[in-house]
Amino acid sequence: MTAAANALRGEATLLVGGVAFVLRPSFESLVLAEAELGSLFALVERAAGGALTLNEMTALLWHCLPAESRPERVAVGQAVLAMGLVGATGPVRAVLAQVLQGEA
Repeated sequence: MTAAANALRGEATLLVGGVAFVLRPSFESLVLAEAELGSLFALVERAAGGALTLNEMTALLWHCLPAESRPERVAVGQAVLAMGLVGATGPVRAVLAQVLQGEA
């Protein structure tokens, strides 16, 4: 996917296997993430407290990738590891900010 992320819409870019994907935290993707991870508000609280797990970060980002071109979850996990947990907080923060603030 080559589209550029629009930070004003709460989007961020995630590089997976050399391909840039735009993370779009849609209602549907967030509902699916919440079904897997539990309350998004609790997820935000864990993130604020530095207690977000690698699995939670990967799942949240994976759910926010476009379904029609979404890579396998293991590839997203490898991308998170490649950028490091500190580097991965940027895209995670963008998604969580969208959850808290809504659409711009």
